[in-house]
Amino acid sequence: MGLFLIAFLWLLSFAPLQAVAAPYAAMVIDARTGEVLHSRNADTRLHPASLTKMMTLYIAFEAVRNGEIELDSPVRITRAAAAEPPSKLGLRTGQTIAFRYLIRAAAVKSANDAATAIGIAISGSEAAFARRMTRTAKAMGMSRTTFKNAHGLTESGHLSTARDMTTLGRHLLYDYPQYYNLFSRQSTDAGIKTVPNTNRRLLAAYRGADGIKTGYTRAAGFNLVASAKRKDERIIATVFGGKSGASRNAKVAELLDMGFRRAPSRAPIRKPSRPAYAGNAGLGVTVAALTGAPTSSLRPVLRPGPGAAVQVAGTVAATAAKNGARIQNGIAAAIAAADVQTPTDDTTRPAARPEDLVLASTNPAELPEPEQEIVTRLSTSGGHLWGVNVGRYTTRYEAEKVLLKTALSEMTTLEGTLRKVNQSSRGFEATFQGMTREEADLACRRLQARNVTCFMIGPS
Repeated sequence: MGLFLIAFLWLLSFAPLQAVAAPYAAMVIDARTGEVLHSRNADTRLHPASLTKMMTLYIAFEAVRNGEIELDSPVRITRAAAAEPPSKLGLRTGQTIAFRYLIRAAAVKSANDAATAIGIAISGSEAAFARRMTRTAKAMGMSRTTFKNAHGLTESGHLSTARDMTTLGRHLLYDYPQYYNLFSRQSTDAGIKTVPNTNRRLLAAYRGADGIKTGYTRAAGFNLVASAKRKDERIIATVFGGKSGASRNAKVAELLDMGFRRAPSRAPIRKPSRPAYAGNAGLGVTVAALTGAPTSSLRPVLRPGPGAAVQVAGTVAATAAKNGARIQNGIAAAIAAADVQTPTDDTTRPAARPEDLVLASTNPAELPEPEQEIVTRLSTSGGHLWGVNVGRYTTRYEAEKVLLKTALSEMTTLEGTLRKVNQSSRGFEATFQGMTREEADLACRRLQARNVTCFMIGPS
């Protein structure tokens, strides 16, 4: 009996080294075109394990790009981040570390504490960050993925597929090439120590391999999304449910070989469209982000003829530039002068933004046909045909107010644009128009950095 018990305990201690009947799935694509070269159980929802951190890192890169945080921003480690189980960097509650080192530790060592710290630093809590991860996944077309945490440890409902993770790997490669070298480093300085790459064996053994991410839990098995480049060809292969690290690597090498055999030697590079910026904001405009005092005077162009409303709006803007604390009173005065009635009911909450409107690729034909157009400012667009939509609202008053507040908060890129409220059966669309495509893209990115939800609108 004693020998049986000892043998049983020995098996338990050995079990974490071996996956327990984790389901197998695989996907191989030509990274240049996205063409599928091989798939097996590719749409089965499985545990992604630390492949999750690819999305954590994608959003970290996105946050830096949009001005939410900087690579050298100091991050204070919370108790929740420090308490994550291994693999971990060894962060302590209350210590401060540069954001760039958290990125390195999550990408190279697959550190769970670093991943959680990234999520909390960007979104305030891991739960809020997981919701943002899922929003971003849906915007990428990862339709069968739901995230519940930033690190990938097994949790109910935290699931993805081989197809979706392959899609994510391709976006990392093409959307943020300036950071992609992280995934090929054999080791890296993570601030408090140098850490080795969890994927170093495949990187060293397979010619052309340069990433991307490993993952392991007992529920998931041994997972890997790998990319390799030879001459002009690049292949991405994904495996879920490997029985060991060695057998997983061997299978991935086999799949990469298959991909190089099947892919044409030359093919056009068709980069995936960057997903809509999910951000931390909810739908509509976060007014708190717009209350900072402007640093220069807003100079609206007067409407020809009787234009008292526009003149008052210009006066309010100039006054606000001198005294930021009086912005709110000035806005109210401008709206009152424009003969816009303040609603007396409780219906001023902005309507939710339609989920099918995608930043930088919105089809104007899908927008509601305006039934009435109210122009509050003369355009100086010079024929520029692009614009920015900052939300749909239930009243004209609310749309007008948001347009004026937004103009005051982002005068650098919105000065000289045409403010329009387009009324339709679905509500009041608040828009800035009269920009080039590049100006509209820059304006929207700057607004999103202030937690203002917006999307570009193209020529009618």
